[in-house]
Amino acid sequence: MPPGESRLKIRHTNRDHAAFDEVMDAEPPIDHKDLKHASSKITRAHAFFADAVATWLGGADNDAYAARANALVAVLTSGLQLVAINLTAIENSQEIFETLNARGTPLTAADLIKNFVFQRLAAEGANTRRAYAEDWPFDTRFWETEVTVGRYRVSRSSLFLNQWLASRLGEEISPQQTFSRFKVYVEHDAGQKMADLLPTIKQQADLYESWTVAADDRDRQLRVVEMSVYRMKASELELLKPLLIWLHEPDRHLPDDVIDSVVALAESWIMRRMFLRLTTSDLGRVVAEIIRIHGEAPASELVDRVRGHLTRLNVSSTYWPGDEEIRVALTGEAAYRRFKVARLRLFLEAVENEFRRGTNQPQVPRRGYPIEHVLPQKWQDNWPVDGLDAEIERGAHVHRLGNLTLLTSSLNSKVSNSAWNVKRERLREHDTLLLNSRLLRQGSKGGWNEGTIDARSDQLIDVLLRVWPAPEGHTGQVVDPRDKSQDWVEVKDLVAAGLLEPGTILTPRQGSWTSKQTLVRDDGMLEVDGQLFGSPSGAGRHVKGSVTNGWTFWSLADGRRLVDVRAAFRGEKPRDPHWTAALPRIEWNEEDLANYASGTAELTLRLLDYVATERADRLLAGPDFAVIGLTPEQVAGITGAMARKVYNDFERSNPPIESHEQDGRWRYRMTAGTATAWRVTRTLGPPSPSKASA
Repeated sequence: MPPGESRLKIRHTNRDHAAFDEVMDAEPPIDHKDLKHASSKITRAHAFFADAVATWLGGADNDAYAARANALVAVLTSGLQLVAINLTAIENSQEIFETLNARGTPLTAADLIKNFVFQRLAAEGANTRRAYAEDWPFDTRFWETEVTVGRYRVSRSSLFLNQWLASRLGEEISPQQTFSRFKVYVEHDAGQKMADLLPTIKQQADLYESWTVAADDRDRQLRVVEMSVYRMKASELELLKPLLIWLHEPDRHLPDDVIDSVVALAESWIMRRMFLRLTTSDLGRVVAEIIRIHGEAPASELVDRVRGHLTRLNVSSTYWPGDEEIRVALTGEAAYRRFKVARLRLFLEAVENEFRRGTNQPQVPRRGYPIEHVLPQKWQDNWPVDGLDAEIERGAHVHRLGNLTLLTSSLNSKVSNSAWNVKRERLREHDTLLLNSRLLRQGSKGGWNEGTIDARSDQLIDVLLRVWPAPEGHTGQVVDPRDKSQDWVEVKDLVAAGLLEPGTILTPRQGSWTSKQTLVRDDGMLEVDGQLFGSPSGAGRHVKGSVTNGWTFWSLADGRRLVDVRAAFRGEKPRDPHWTAALPRIEWNEEDLANYASGTAELTLRLLDYVATERADRLLAGPDFAVIGLTPEQVAGITGAMARKVYNDFERSNPPIESHEQDGRWRYRMTAGTATAWRVTRTLGPPSPSKASA
């Protein structure tokens, strides 16, 4: 072998190059943990296969050892097939790679963008090896980690590139459009060579990573932007990330106080809507508008412009709520039941930090401290009151904001449920938190009761409104009717609206509890076994003995469930199969199917095309759709969405593919008439003879 030439004929490039060469050139037997690149995936993969081979072969004294070794050699030399693609100088390796992978496992947006970036760099004559080493940050564990966004999991690199692009364009960009929109941006909007653009992306990616790492540091004293990242993560929102990236564009050079003020305004807008549990679905559009409209605003005007933009929002899907609306909503709110624990903890941490700010103390550590009910959830034994009205009032206060606090460690159940004089002493052990030292002062005279809880609720609400203030005089008026579906609905609302008569008897939907009944009282309380409950879920838990969704657990005598009555209160169209009995069965014609197809996703169209041409009028199960690359879970999701769309928009009980449960499995069928009309609508031609006659 010529000096300096590697004996390895297939070699990795870029980040895996050194690890691959090291492990492949190491003399056996290899102690993988002693290698320089022991933590590399390449090294760990080599160790896995080495161990698997050794285990399969067994010891040399094994009678089958030689036969197994020969079999393994035969498989590797004869059974393993490799494909070599030899490229000429004018052929594009990145484009070929992209095309090959389109037929296999789908590439992430970051994968596709990476191929495109290095394709552009090569075309520009740039040093791609140096660009990879110095300016491509996304091949690390941090960026490859999958994060949850809504119902989806995406790589953090793909999420960042989507948000970075939104910060540049002032547009909402769906995850599916990230790569295509990035290409358009680079080719038509950026006005830069890739060699100049990539370092900017890296600079902002490094900053984004530093925010994320800082927000995860439980003891760090967070700056405004870092705290906002922490709060958005706790709230399971990504809304502000494009705004943060935009504010930190390298060429803008915005002063820190301007950045902090804009972030504080946007965070107040989001958090105030969160207090009222209002929808966030349209807020991404507003963030994009701010970026697009105020992108050229000078630093001296930017804060006022953003404040004015948010103040002028006047529809229920986006407006900035005022103080009074929040006070009214939170004062009597069962906060512990209405908010996720992480969000509720976030609120209490914000109050604690505001108390500490007034005394120049450091921020409270973000250690996931438990939330404690001062008046216990199980108060009946040690916190009794006289009379039914007093019991109802006490039960209504248990989950209110003023009855909640943070503890540095959990109390055991015996102490947690103890009387006030016992529990007060244990709370003193946690008075390093100002929440608790002030709480103890409030309860030092008359004890802890409904009046104390109400007073503390008012105090905490005032603090929250100071932490996330609205402009002076802002009231948050809207011009459109509030969407009832955004509101928390209680049984008392259904009674007041006349949709549920006092005295109505509700029964469990099924199971061993069907002999139980609950009585709807005129005040909206539910009475079961002589006990009163303020929510369907509370009554359901009493009967079932475990957590349950009371809205679907309880049914009326006519077969409707409480969730159906709630839907009527909200003005929703039928979406639940229980409603379909009231909808007509209408056979599909070509015109209706054309209307349906015009707004339908590509995956759903693929499913419909396959059934109409290959499996019309057949009873199918989930695995039957594997031939078109769909799992049973995907089929169930697609047909469920199809049914809801048909119930809502076409007001008929039969979707193009009907589904029902049989023997614990979902079955699907498209009628022959619907299949014929669908093929005409989609110009698909006649059905496959072999399948049609099967």
